[in-house]
Amino acid sequence: MVLSTAKRMWRTTDARLLWKFGYNFGYKGMRSVQKFKKRLKKGQAFPPFLYVSIINSCNLRCRGCWVDVASPQAMISLGDMNKLINSAKAHGNSFFGLLGGEPFLHPDLVKLLASHPDCYFQIFTNGHFITDEVAADLRRIGNATPLISVEGTELVSDQRRGQRGVLDKTLAGLETCVRHRLITGVTTSVCQNNYDDLVNEVWVDELIKRGVHYVWYTTYRPVGPDPSPELALRPEQVLGVRRFAMKMRNTKPIGVVDAYWDDEGRALCPAAVGISHHISPWGDIEPCPIIQFAGENIRDHDGDVYETITKSRFLEGFRDTVTSTTRGCIVLERPDLLKTIVECQCARDSTARQTALTELEAMQTFGSQHIPGQELPEQNWLYRFTKKHWFFGFGAYA
Repeated sequence: MVLSTAKRMWRTTDARLLWKFGYNFGYKGMRSVQKFKKRLKKGQAFPPFLYVSIINSCNLRCRGCWVDVASPQAMISLGDMNKLINSAKAHGNSFFGLLGGEPFLHPDLVKLLASHPDCYFQIFTNGHFITDEVAADLRRIGNATPLISVEGTELVSDQRRGQRGVLDKTLAGLETCVRHRLITGVTTSVCQNNYDDLVNEVWVDELIKRGVHYVWYTTYRPVGPDPSPELALRPEQVLGVRRFAMKMRNTKPIGVVDAYWDDEGRALCPAAVGISHHISPWGDIEPCPIIQFAGENIRDHDGDVYETITKSRFLEGFRDTVTSTTRGCIVLERPDLLKTIVECQCARDSTARQTALTELEAMQTFGSQHIPGQELPEQNWLYRFTKKHWFFGFGAYA
C-alpha cells in the first residue's frame, strides 16, 4: 500500500508540491525531531512542531467547540507570526499547524505562507473559503496542505456544526483543492453521531474516489462551554478507531494519521512528551488546543519563543506531572489533577470567556486512548519505523 499511495499522489499532484512536502516536512521535519531529542538530553524541551490558532473567528458554531468564535475577533498579526516562525526556525523547526477559528479568515494567511518557503504548513479548515483563487495561491506557493474537516453526513454536519448546507460547502472546497492538485487531507473528530458513518471502508473509498491523499481520525473531546458529553466515545470505540486506522493503512492507497499512539501501540499525549504545544489567537502558549491555560505569551522575552517555552515553569510542570500519571489524555482522565497543575503553577485562563477553570471543575471523567493491556502495535512497517525513530515517546514516560 505504501507504493500504491505514493503512485496515486504522484499522479494527482505536482512534482514541485511533492518536493516541498518531502523536503520541508519530511526531511527537515526528521532533522527537527533529532534536534529535539538532543535538547531533551540537556534538559531543554522545545517542541519540533508548533500548532498556532492564528484567529478565533469562524463562520460555524460547532457543538463541542472550545474556541471563542463568537467573541470579538482576535488574531496573531503577520509581524508576530513571522517573528514566531523565525524564532522557531533558528532552532531547526520547519513544520507548523495553522488552526482557528477558521484560518482562511485571516487576511494575511497567504502572505504568511509566502514569507516562509522553507517551511511546511498544515491548515485545519472547514473548506468553505477555499475558492479557485485561494487554491491557485496555495499551489503557486506550494508549501501548505489543507486539512479539511468533515464531521458526518449532511444531516449530522448541519446538526453538529450549527448551519445548513455545511457538508456541500465543505465538499466544494475539497473538490477545489483536488482540482488544483494540492496535497489534500480530511480530518474527522470521531464521536457518537458520526462513528458508524465515517469509521468504515465505504467512507474511505469515497475519499479516495474524491482524490483525498490522507485522512486523520481524532477522537472527540467533551470540553469547552458546550462540552456535549453524550458525544464522547466509549473505550471499545476508541480501540475501534485505532484498529480501523491500522487496517486502512495496510489495505487502502491513502495515508492514515493517528497521532496518539507510539510504534508499540502504547498511548501517548503529544503535549506531555513535549513534541508539540499550542499557541492561542491571543499569543498565549498552551500545552495543547483543549487545555486553555497559559503561563507565557509569544511576546515574552522580546518574541524569543524558544527562550519562553524552554523556561516555562507551567509547561515543565504539566509535562512532568502528566507523564508520571498517565499515558493518555489528562483532560479526559483527570480534570481534577489538571486543575491542581493550573493552580500550583499559577497559570492563567487564556480564553476570552474566562470560564475555563469553572468548566474544568464541572467536567466528568472519561476514558481516553490509554487502555492498559489492550495495546495495538503498528502493523505498517513504514509507519512503525517512522514512529519509532522520529515521532512520539522519547523516553518521557518512566
